[in-house]
Amino acid sequence: MDLTVNRNGVGAEGPGGMLNKAIAGVKNAGRALEFLSPVLDLAIRLLIASVFFKSGLTKIESWESTLSLFENEYAVPLLAPALAAYLGTTAELGLPILLALGIGTRFSALALFVFNIIATISYPDLSEVGLKDHQYWGLLLLVTLFHGPGKLSVDYFLARRFLR
Repeated sequence: MDLTVNRNGVGAEGPGGMLNKAIAGVKNAGRALEFLSPVLDLAIRLLIASVFFKSGLTKIESWESTLSLFENEYAVPLLAPALAAYLGTTAELGLPILLALGIGTRFSALALFVFNIIATISYPDLSEVGLKDHQYWGLLLLVTLFHGPGKLSVDYFLARRFLR
């Protein structure tokens, strides 16, 4: 790389040389971010799936306690406590698997987003920290809902394979 300057103060590469290099650097950075985007999509899906799946495992670990919570603590609108417990546990165990694998990703993200809202509404004693956690999870679910599953998903593979 020649950094010599002529008597007019212009580099040997010409007046646009440094600008062209800066533009090329920005383009390279953009390509690197595009390369990492599917990894971030997958990381978001795995993080959210882990949170909800672990909650479902906790519920089946002590089913009697879960039923008691739904009967006495949680105020799920429009559903009987036992039905809410079964549906909630099923959602927390099934939807995260679909989300993690990227199968029906937008549906899974939407269903978990609605589930997250219902969980927040149903538990009146939710602490400020707990509320912030639910907001964080909701935001990440919205990212997946609006952005899609990314390239590291079964959805992407199936779309490329069958919808060409």
